[in-house]
Amino acid sequence: MKQIITFATCLFFYAASMAASSTAGENNSKGQTSSHEKKQKHGWVSLFNGKNLEGWTSVGKETPPVKGWTVEEGILTVNQGGPKHGGDMITHEQYSDFDLRFEFRLTKAANSGVKYLFTNYEKGGWLGSEYQVLDDDFHPDAKAGRNGNRKTASLYDIFPPGKKQMKPTGEWNTGRIVVKGSVVTHYLNGKKVLTYNRESEAYKDAVRRSKFKDSHPLFGTVKKGYIMLQDHQDEVSYRNIRIKELGK
Repeated sequence: MKQIITFATCLFFYAASMAASSTAGENNSKGQTSSHEKKQKHGWVSLFNGKNLEGWTSVGKETPPVKGWTVEEGILTVNQGGPKHGGDMITHEQYSDFDLRFEFRLTKAANSGVKYLFTNYEKGGWLGSEYQVLDDDFHPDAKAGRNGNRKTASLYDIFPPGKKQMKPTGEWNTGRIVVKGSVVTHYLNGKKVLTYNRESEAYKDAVRRSKFKDSHPLFGTVKKGYIMLQDHQDEVSYRNIRIKELGK
């Protein structure tokens, strides 16, 4: 009888083990591990934790703005200006080669921007290459500059984006910036809209015709810098801001 009970017990645990293994396989096939977890495993780091301004500072300071920015339900919003104005925010860390991804949502006639390689120049002050974030239909800056080089996804005041598809105001768009060596690429909603080489004559010529022509060193040619979110005193929201350093 003892041998029969032992054999039955072994059968029970074997069956339980097989069922657990089967369930695990089903969960894995359905993507039980979240995309966020997978990205963390492959070198992705969240720059915004969805809860507060941890990891961000004010320009030239050690702490983030005390006003002007709000966090609610995983969304980071720069508020409309006036007494709510808080100023730009930058990351604690500096980056050189990277893949930066983010989502943004505009209000009517709003203006903001995501700057990268943001640093304090020997001449020109705090500057950074800017992925423009703008309501192209209603903000007047969309008609300024040259050939649309101040519209969304442009390299602000230097190069315009190519053909693009932008979501209506109030809906979420996805932005992406890839910096690898001297080559930089902008994406909007999954489509490549601009690629430029910071060492090319075309780039240098465009800088000479921009508002950054007098900076030193040549604007946009620095090796590394911070990521910056611009407070242009218009309501714009961001979420899912993440970065992957390349070549590491």
